[in-house]
Amino acid sequence: MRNSLLLLILPFGSAFVVPQSPTVRTFGVSLHAVALEPEPEGGEEVTPLKTMAGCRMKKMEELKNVKSENGPAYQFWMTATVDGNMIKDNHTELLKNAKKKANFPGFRKGQVPPYAMPQITQFSIQEAIIKTVEAAVDAHGLKALSGSDGQVEVKENVEDMVKGYKLGDPIQFTAVLNLSYNTDNSASDVIDEPAGVVDVAAKEV
Repeated sequence: MRNSLLLLILPFGSAFVVPQSPTVRTFGVSLHAVALEPEPEGGEEVTPLKTMAGCRMKKMEELKNVKSENGPAYQFWMTATVDGNMIKDNHTELLKNAKKKANFPGFRKGQVPPYAMPQITQFSIQEAIIKTVEAAVDAHGLKALSGSDGQVEVKENVEDMVKGYKLGDPIQFTAVLNLSYNTDNSASDVIDEPAGVVDVAAKEV
């Protein structure tokens, strides 16, 4: 599935945004919350082949003008929770790399100024969403389409996720994406958490 996912982060109207992006408590876990795009009506729930907590996938409609090597292609709706530790690990790595190249006027060489931290957090969340989408596609026995046909549209604005975010908190999101069924998948494996990174093209907000 390498090079097959295109992540588009699209801003949505304020009607779907909680202004302060509050943190809520769910089953003892701190969940950083932004208002989610409403779940679409209809569709067919997809039974996962691998265990992935906090994730659902629905097949919505067949894409008549889209070709796939694995047969018919469909639009899917999904929701999932991004592991807060994954975001934290991404943040640590990005900050480490940023410090190696940091040379901002008025700051010591290697020091990242406070105003740059939200952007690092945003990139950390984006990368974790990509990994989570990837894991969800695999867990449900599906396969991303190639090229622009395989784009993923995340319904929530990452900039709103960053507001008030506490590093390490999980984040829930929804998305629509075009997929086909992966005929090579088997139900023998079980995963406990998303793993693996792919090359993607990301459109910044």
